[in-house]
Amino acid sequence: MKLILSDRPLALPETDPDDIRLIDLSRLKIANCVGCFGCWTKTPGKCVIRDDAVKVYPAIAASRQILYVSKVKYGGYDTVMKTMLERSIPVQQAFIRLLHGETHHVQRAVVPKQAVILAYGDIPEQEQQVFRRLVERNASNMNFEGFRVVFVPEHEVEQKVREEVLAWTR
Repeated sequence: MKLILSDRPLALPETDPDDIRLIDLSRLKIANCVGCFGCWTKTPGKCVIRDDAVKVYPAIAASRQILYVSKVKYGGYDTVMKTMLERSIPVQQAFIRLLHGETHHVQRAVVPKQAVILAYGDIPEQEQQVFRRLVERNASNMNFEGFRVVFVPEHEVEQKVREEVLAWTR
């Protein structure tokens, strides 16, 4: 499966819903993680908060290719995307593994993926550097085999998303 996870509505050309799925996080009800670790201890692999996030993180885990579309604020993901990424902790186990000399969580049936992070907004060079480093540091815990970070102004988001989706279908 290929997944587009967006923090805003997108108008895309028709795609095969069995192959490419678009999730607009701005239309979902997703509460903040409360840090209870119930997804590791009480209900392993499932968040104890019952909202729309429980439909999203399994799609993230199952995707082979993923396109994150997020506004960047202060060198990080904007609120709706950051909230969803924090709520995705059930796809990891409480156990630790050694990966490239660093400790990382053991994944819970997370498909290795190719990722494109489409970062938009008026992002100064220093914030771009911070954001690239954030994505690089998160890549192992998100099971990225490879990733690209692409910065675009807000008015170019939909065109760039279309280009990325077309590349997937070739």
